[in-house]
Amino acid sequence: MALFGMGKKKVSTGIKKVRPTVIRTQKVASELARFAKSYDIKPEKLDFNILSVQSYTRYKSAEKEGEWEEVANEALHTLDESQLLNPEFEIKQTYEIEIFGKDPQNEDMCSGLFTAVGANATKCKVYLSISENSHVEYFPRFEFEFADIIRKKKIRAGILIDIFDDMVEEFIFKMSAKLKVDGTLHFDKKQTHLIAQGYEPTATTHDALVMHYEKKHKQDEKEKIDYSSRGFIQSVKAGELLIEYIKAKPGKAGRNCRGEYLKPEEPRTSHEPTFNVDSTIKVVNTEDSIQYIAKENGYIAFEDKTYTIKQEVDVSEVSFKTTGSIRSGKDSDVSMSVKESDAIKDAVGTGMVVEVSEIDIDGNVGSNAKVIAKKANVGGQTHKTAYIEADELSINVHKGSAKGEHVHITRLEHGNVEGEDVAISQALGGTIKAREINIEICTSHVKAIASKRIEIKKMQGSENSFIIDPLLQDDVTEEVEDNNAKIEKLEKELKSLEDEVQHYMKLVKEGRSAFLDIKKRLAHYKAKGVKLPASFVKKYKQYQDIQEHLKALKKEKKQKEEMLQLLNGKLTTIQDDILEARVINRDRWVGYNEIKFKLIDPPMELVYKPAEGSQDKVFGLVEIDEDEYAILPVKE
Repeated sequence: MALFGMGKKKVSTGIKKVRPTVIRTQKVASELARFAKSYDIKPEKLDFNILSVQSYTRYKSAEKEGEWEEVANEALHTLDESQLLNPEFEIKQTYEIEIFGKDPQNEDMCSGLFTAVGANATKCKVYLSISENSHVEYFPRFEFEFADIIRKKKIRAGILIDIFDDMVEEFIFKMSAKLKVDGTLHFDKKQTHLIAQGYEPTATTHDALVMHYEKKHKQDEKEKIDYSSRGFIQSVKAGELLIEYIKAKPGKAGRNCRGEYLKPEEPRTSHEPTFNVDSTIKVVNTEDSIQYIAKENGYIAFEDKTYTIKQEVDVSEVSFKTTGSIRSGKDSDVSMSVKESDAIKDAVGTGMVVEVSEIDIDGNVGSNAKVIAKKANVGGQTHKTAYIEADELSINVHKGSAKGEHVHITRLEHGNVEGEDVAISQALGGTIKAREINIEICTSHVKAIASKRIEIKKMQGSENSFIIDPLLQDDVTEEVEDNNAKIEKLEKELKSLEDEVQHYMKLVKEGRSAFLDIKKRLAHYKAKGVKLPASFVKKYKQYQDIQEHLKALKKEKKQKEEMLQLLNGKLTTIQDDILEARVINRDRWVGYNEIKFKLIDPPMELVYKPAEGSQDKVFGLVEIDEDEYAILPVKE
């Protein structure tokens, strides 16, 4: 909002004697500035009275310039939209004013109201702002004086008066009514009121082609730029708006509160689509735009001037120099094939990130690279700092970290694997965590941790650890932790309830004889038709309330005991699962190896070290006595 003037509190300073002068002008602000300059003073030292206002209108065309005709100010409000929005219609005002110097000794009654007039960019809306801490005391001529302040500030700002301002009369009336009732007005915070409103134009819309699929991949200016992500492919989802052609539309004319006609720009058309789309993209033609919407998941491609959505992409390598990181997402339905199979090169280069639905990598995955998919196959080897994650995962030689639902690794070389079902053809060191683990050939320094089963087909080394841990899976761990927290809370609540039950049982026991005596007396009084003593009735009711409360406490205690039993039962069920877990070695035992079982309740760890050459194949946890367990050879 542009501010055109602010009333300021007068101060007692000397001022040159200014002779009152009457002038006629259409530009009051310019005349005040010129007048002030002639007296070598600031325009703020001047004030003026409005003596008369003449309004004029005419119709002006390219062929003929009409004559200005004076219009009564009262008739300005009758001008309708068809006239005011006619480009040939013109309006102006001439003001006869008396300019004089402000007298610091003669402050007006509204001097405590600090006001300013402002407008929006088009000058179609004009506002009066009243500053914080402004104040005014009631006086009979307030409405007239305040209206005059508004009129003068509008004229000074070049705003026409007596037109576009129907709301001012009601605003002044409400303010005056409140002032009459309260006697004074004080503005604790700034207020803004609309005092004129013309016809706001509607902006012209120039045509535009918006590539929405590109905008969603652009880097946020506040984020650190990832130079490795260059948008080699742009993933899209079914139903996503890809491209939009905004049609050119003419704007609507307006007229502002200065009386100026606001002509809209002519719409420009310079971005009409010159491309085609195939059946994978839907075209929706609306009044305002043409929308190009994806009909399926995948990535958008542009070939032979035609946009299409594809699901398959083949590259020779993923590297900083060629493609950069590729992030289409696990649910994008994009399948990728990386063809680089040279053993001394990386198919997925250092630091690259690939996220697709399916990926087949012929070669190696480099250092600090990350591959995430629903289904992934690595034909080469993974670097020790590489990370691979997929629901269905197959790796030839694995040295890094891997995670998945169903994982198969041909050769594990000191890498880390986490999954549901993990199968290893040959394990040469490394850590494996899964619900079930199957190892064809186990050499040395392998740490296998499972929640249900570990099976080794052939044992060729030592220094291996085979661990059964029912809390290996995150969901089971969370369930047990949640269960234990609930048990602990219930046990505390039951202890408190037990104390409360004992307290009320004592009260019932101690008051029983007195209660029976009162009950007998009340029955006697009732039989005789005598009014029951209030003190007896009160004591009788109190005892009954104690009995009812004790009954409710016992009921709550029983419910919590049942819940505690149920929670303890859940722990027992999880504990029982470990009794079904097995560690199986189909071969003979070689060198030093150990088997561990971790119990939940009581929390403890049992260790068994099979003797070298032992023929025992299947090991499990056996309860040999109450809360006493041992790892022993068992049936499969």
